[in-house]
Amino acid sequence: MEFFDKLTKKASETYKGAAEKTGKLAKEAKLKLKISDNKSKINDIYEEIGKKVYQKHASNEDICIKQDLEEECARIDELSAEIEGYHKEILELSNEKACINCGEHMSKDAKFCPKCGTEQPEIKEEPAKEVEVLAEDKVEENTEESASEENTTTEKVQEENQENSENTDSSEE
Repeated sequence: MEFFDKLTKKASETYKGAAEKTGKLAKEAKLKLKISDNKSKINDIYEEIGKKVYQKHASNEDICIKQDLEEECARIDELSAEIEGYHKEILELSNEKACINCGEHMSKDAKFCPKCGTEQPEIKEEPAKEVEVLAEDKVEENTEESASEENTTTEKVQEENQENSENTDSSEE
């Protein structure tokens, strides 16, 4: 019986680890998609700017950036700031930082950039909050709740797998 308990515990830990990793990868993929979308929007704005500049040139008018292109430039600034935020989120998900000189990704604890050799400032992590030690009965309650949540999660995954296999079967027909 002890063997099965250990096996169940190990399977549960493995499942949780895989689910966490999958969640991170999915979030990273969503962020990369948002970055791509924003870059596409920026390129569209560049095209609009080019058309406006050419139309002014063709009609022999002077171009006043503040008056003629301020709205487009402000939108590019907004989209670029969003892209930068998405990049920071991706770095956080992968537990990395970017070089202050060349932008190369590296481990958060790296002192020098592996690409350009620039010394990196030390990242000051926020201190972990103190955790109260739970009484034994609280630990048992939490363990029972976790086991219940694991069963529910396992059931949901099984239902999704069944739905996916049904969808695959119906698409093959």
